Amino acid sequence: QEKSCRLSAALLGEDSEISPEQLYELLKYAALGKCHNAAQPSWCRIYHQTHLAGVVVVVLHEMSQLHFYRFYLQFKHLRKVFRHRFTLTPSANFPVSLYGEGTNSKPQNTAQGLTSTSSECITKSSDLQCDPIIRRYGGKKQGLTSYTLTLEEQKKNDYPIEGSPGCKGYISTECDQQRTDSSPLFGLDCEMCLTAKGNEVTRVSLVDAQGQCLLNELVKPESTVVNYRTRFSGITKKMLLPVKTRLSDIQMRLKKMLPHDAVLVGHSLNSDLQALEMIHPSVIDTSLLFARSEGRRFKLKFLAKAVLGKEIQCEQKLGHDPTEDARAALELAQFFIEQGPTKVVAELNLEMLLTAEKLAEVSQNKAALQPQRCELQEQLNEPPRLSKPCFLDCLQVTGQKPLLLGRQGLDSSGLCQSNLSTSNKQILQRALEDVPLSKFSIIQFSLGPEYIASHLHAGLYEKVRSKLTDMLTIYAGPFEENFCMKSVKKEFGRCGPIQSLTVVTETFQPYVCIQYEVLEAAQLAVESLNGAEIAGSCIKVQRPVTAAMLDCSVLIKELELDVENEGVIYVAGLKKSLTETDLQEEFSQLKDLETLFLPKDLQSGKHRNCCFLKFQKSQSAEDALEAINGWTMRGSELRSRNALASGHLWRWIWQMNHSNGKQGKHIFYEQMEQLSDSEQDLRKKVKKLDHHIKKLYRSLQNNTLCVVLFPGVN
Repeated sequence: QEKSCRLSAALLGEDSEISPEQLYELLKYAALGKCHNAAQPSWCRIYHQTHLAGVVVVVLHEMSQLHFYRFYLQFKHLRKVFRHRFTLTPSANFPVSLYGEGTNSKPQNTAQGLTSTSSECITKSSDLQCDPIIRRYGGKKQGLTSYTLTLEEQKKNDYPIEGSPGCKGYISTECDQQRTDSSPLFGLDCEMCLTAKGNEVTRVSLVDAQGQCLLNELVKPESTVVNYRTRFSGITKKMLLPVKTRLSDIQMRLKKMLPHDAVLVGHSLNSDLQALEMIHPSVIDTSLLFARSEGRRFKLKFLAKAVLGKEIQCEQKLGHDPTEDARAALELAQFFIEQGPTKVVAELNLEMLLTAEKLAEVSQNKAALQPQRCELQEQLNEPPRLSKPCFLDCLQVTGQKPLLLGRQGLDSSGLCQSNLSTSNKQILQRALEDVPLSKFSIIQFSLGPEYIASHLHAGLYEKVRSKLTDMLTIYAGPFEENFCMKSVKKEFGRCGPIQSLTVVTETFQPYVCIQYEVLEAAQLAVESLNGAEIAGSCIKVQRPVTAAMLDCSVLIKELELDVENEGVIYVAGLKKSLTETDLQEEFSQLKDLETLFLPKDLQSGKHRNCCFLKFQKSQSAEDALEAINGWTMRGSELRSRNALASGHLWRWIWQMNHSNGKQGKHIFYEQMEQLSDSEQDLRKKVKKLDHHIKKLYRSLQNNTLCVVLFPGVN
């Protein structure tokens, strides 16, 4: 059974805030696994990282958490699909944090930084024994049978194996394993396109030991083509229209053409055999033959140039030529067998050649980007930054060139395949084509410069703060002239922590205005105390009626259905003397309880009279709700409801409430104001942006880690 990747992270309480450095940990481990000193992040865990299909980071340029909650209803897809949500602590220069560059790093030898993990043995010792090629094959020259992959090596590198569960229906070439050092070599290469089924063959090439082309055939895929990958495959829709040849035809032809002791040679040949749905026991894989440390591999294009002195896969050509690639892989294997491991290592020094090539490329890209960088630094009045090697360097050296698409010139390192587009629509179109071909992609969308001015941002903050304050506030009454304030505070306090309670004197009979610290408390008061008899009066409980609050019930419903609140309930009426350990013990009888979060005042550190409980299953949370309502714990009656604002939102609301000492003024009835044109337009743009994210997300392969960032303006 195929293993699927999984991200596990805490969702409640203080663990809901992460730093850019912690985000960097996650991205580095996801992209590199255990190579280049990458390790599991300290704050979450990725399961089966080796099965990750790719990493996609969507950056919403200069948008912040503020935008997410101001336009919460418009971000319909984003809030329903992305299960993990965290507040990102402010960073002086977010792109720098993302790329792992440091402003205070000392100048250093870039080549040393790039290759420190791979060439340490070679540079520090004249003894070649620690080189990966020598460790694997020894120093002596041997026959070709010594370089064919063993059954274990084939299994480890995802080759189709007879009898394995994933290879049902695969065709065997029926070549026995009685190979000798004089067995014939054949070079094989395929071009694939992306279909509804996955990778399917569109072209197959086979060459013999003399480099003569025996087969070069176009193949019609069985499923609907999603992406022709023309830039790499050279295949277009027009080319495949007249083609009648199917995969089964190619399988039969290969079976007839290959002798019983044939040895197939290719670069990452497992992909070709998987796409061909064929099993062949004798293979030489040049991506493994020219071994490197930590599971990294040389690209075929680099090896052809460095070892054979041949230029292949030229950018001037449309796509790769499979015959050229098959011939290059064959000649590389022949060179290795003829020369032997020691000569390959000592004379070629491939790591040094690769580093020199990458540095030349980076220098060239930096030179091209220099005017743009200088202009940006002048605008920001910043001195030029010194960069240090980061995981983008490591990706580059391993042959995984990251992809960057956006309007802004984020990448000043020259390490990415940058493409600056003029609109979000263009960016999305390029992303749909290029993201499936890249292991690490950064896609940047923007609302446009007219929506990110600082005065607009300040106005947005005030609107969000005002609306949250209104949602936390309830009005209750009318009461008798000399009502008991203590009994009112006690009754409403059972719904959750109260921030302020004041008497409204503008009305004929007294009302009270209560502002809570958490959304759940205010909602619980409206639901459970409206129509109740308190302090000798039958009262009405309601929220302020303002233009901004007209959609409050819709917002409350959507917050309750938010995936982040799935299986999470809010419990109020707890005695403040109870500790987390006490509560764990009291709630231990509840089925499938996973996490308990006891909020506290972020200034005093004192616990509040409420808590959040997260359950493994939604049904268990519903059962707990039923059981807890009316439950008496150590003399105190509990009240409970579904959570509305667990984790990062709870903390953010608290910070907003305490950022301004003055309590928000609430007008009971407010004249309805029409939305300004700019705000209406902004809502439409956000809705469209959410649709772009939805489209991109749906195009991603299974097991892709997708992160959406609201980096803000600071």
